[in-house]
Amino acid sequence: MGFFQKLGFGLKKTSENLSRGISDIFTKENLSGDMSEDLEDLLYTADVGVSATAEIMKRFTAKKFDKGSDIKKIKEELCQDIADIIKPCQEEFIIDKTKKPFVILMVGVNGAGKTTSIGKLGKKFKEEGYKVSFIAADTFRAAAVEQLSIWGERNGIRVFSGPAGCDSAGLCYDGIKEAEKVGDDIVFIDTAGRLQNKKGLMEELQKIVRVVKKISPEAPHKTLITIDATTGQNGLDQVKTFKELVDVNGVIITKLDGTSKGGILIAVASETGIPIYYIGVGEKAEDMDIFKAEDFAKGLLDL
Repeated sequence: MGFFQKLGFGLKKTSENLSRGISDIFTKENLSGDMSEDLEDLLYTADVGVSATAEIMKRFTAKKFDKGSDIKKIKEELCQDIADIIKPCQEEFIIDKTKKPFVILMVGVNGAGKTTSIGKLGKKFKEEGYKVSFIAADTFRAAAVEQLSIWGERNGIRVFSGPAGCDSAGLCYDGIKEAEKVGDDIVFIDTAGRLQNKKGLMEELQKIVRVVKKISPEAPHKTLITIDATTGQNGLDQVKTFKELVDVNGVIITKLDGTSKGGILIAVASETGIPIYYIGVGEKAEDMDIFKAEDFAKGLLDL
């Protein structure tokens, strides 16, 4: 099964709700008054968000669909509107080979799929011929180190770790120095995500960034946040919060297969403008792939 098909299956909970809702709405008389409000409410229930919903409604209501309009045509028009809104966030993830090692700082709350995303991307890049290593800098959570180690062992990727509770910034410094020594192309840094202690987390992440820059002033070369689609609007809040802490310049959205709130991707694209590089629809490494705006919009509306 190709990723487009997996995406369709993964977005089924969201697409079924949207398709059923659209069919119900357009059996009414015309797209005015309550009907327009119904469509707006439907988009909100999929966690499309206020800003993106307003933009979609503005584009869509100008087309004046009414009772008797073909449902497939309506979905195609909505699909195009959504694709237009999210397409600016479709951007190729490029490893700059002149920066070696290319340091990728991964952030996000615990449970969002951050460590799993590192494992999946590490496998992908290794298969493309890059020499990859992981730094287990979530030093207070033994499960994170263990999980990263399992991904490493499974795919022949070296994991640099230290004793429980050790200084995460110091570990990152040593890990990158080791990566330089052995000639790694890419280094992923797994970090803690304890947002309930925002001040402590901020200090820890900022210290990691400062230490990494001592080795390479341009590092980290990418800072990616992983958000769990099942958390809906909370995921958007997480992007904004982490953006305050560090220079987040890329997004990975996981667990789109477990939610009816797949519209959160549209909200993130509309309200942050940060590139969305990868999306995930399952547990296996091949269940994560690059984000393509038109494919996502089609999957969302079951086209």
